Amino acid sequence: MVVKMKIIEERREIPVWEQVDVLVVGSGPAGVSAAITAAREGASVLLIEQTGNVGGIATEGLMSHWTGNTEGGFYDELLERSADVGRDDAQMHKVINPERLKTVLLEMLEEAGVKLLLYTFACEPVMEEKRIRGVIVENKTGRGALLGKIVVDASGDGDIAARAGVPYYTGRESDGKMQPATIMFKVAGVDVERGVFPGGFEEQLTIPAGDIQKLGEEKLPAPAGHVLLYKTTLPGVVTCNMTNCTDVDGTKAEDLTRGTVVCRKQMDAIVKFLREFVPGFENCYLISSASLIGIRETRHFKGEAVITKEDILEARVFEDWVVAKVHFNFDVHNMTGNGLDETGVQKKFGQAKGYTIPYGCFVPLEVENLYLAGRNISGTHMAHSNYRVMPICANMGQAVGVAAAICVREGCTPRALEASHVQRRMTELGVGP
Repeated sequence: MVVKMKIIEERREIPVWEQVDVLVVGSGPAGVSAAITAAREGASVLLIEQTGNVGGIATEGLMSHWTGNTEGGFYDELLERSADVGRDDAQMHKVINPERLKTVLLEMLEEAGVKLLLYTFACEPVMEEKRIRGVIVENKTGRGALLGKIVVDASGDGDIAARAGVPYYTGRESDGKMQPATIMFKVAGVDVERGVFPGGFEEQLTIPAGDIQKLGEEKLPAPAGHVLLYKTTLPGVVTCNMTNCTDVDGTKAEDLTRGTVVCRKQMDAIVKFLREFVPGFENCYLISSASLIGIRETRHFKGEAVITKEDILEARVFEDWVVAKVHFNFDVHNMTGNGLDETGVQKKFGQAKGYTIPYGCFVPLEVENLYLAGRNISGTHMAHSNYRVMPICANMGQAVGVAAAICVREGCTPRALEASHVQRRMTELGVGP
């Protein structure tokens, strides 16, 4: 965005609306988990969210299913409470019903005693030199300050951490490119008994017209072109992960706007393609689309520790682990088109043991009393393509929630807290390597 002129904003006093022990910014799986856990551990907690619902991409983003695996922790509880289908159908058990999940998350927040403020945009950090004290927010009420002894940035892009002065880089280390953006949508009228449901880029299913992925690349408007279709728990309804916009920087409003326009303009062509070529979809029609565009990658913050691709491939158990038994692949979407990037590894990902994430990845450099949680933690581009998925982020939030509550109780900063204190409590909660 080109700035042609400037105005000077008048200095004004900002009222303090709330003071709590733990202030959490962003209510995706990491933020909700951090808020609920910290409250359960005895801290007073306020969770702020810029949209009108909690859940982030899992709800407002209309995500199809929980992808990635963990054992133990907050994610297991969340899945049990929100799933429409029992464990007897393991695949469908992980399917997300966004409307049910919205309500379940609100119930869990209320049960834990978390204060919640929706429709509220976090604008700036409140700083005392290098120590964060809270955030300045804007909403219908006006402009106010929310203060916390510990602040958790679970906003995905890490807007507060960036403005507080935490060092970071964006995208891939070599060129700064970031994974493409997507708007998820649902179609109804599908004959699911006859339908085909490719769930990964490498699923080369043969349909009467040919290979489904090759057809998508030939027939769909670029940079769309891959075919990813997922059953829901609703009759005749399927979630489509098929819109695609490259070169989107999710930290820029103009890029988010362009990505939204590009992805929405692809939807009609995708529905037409499904009707014409994909068995079972002959009479399908669009019924809903996400109100939040899916941004996979933006800022990678620098923390006391950094998790790397090699750590994941080695299934490393860190001495200062706080998140354990997490597993996924290198889910790198094509930076310049559709499908899997040349650096991505899905079916051929051979590390089946899982790995841990060290405490230092959640403690950013240069700013005190701040935690990171979710896809914005300290890790490399390739490692991020693995840990960015929602089940892993949910368990990150649990660890950070425990750590934040301990910091409040012991009167110490995140940087001074020993990871062993967090490990002890995580073990009691059923989490361990």
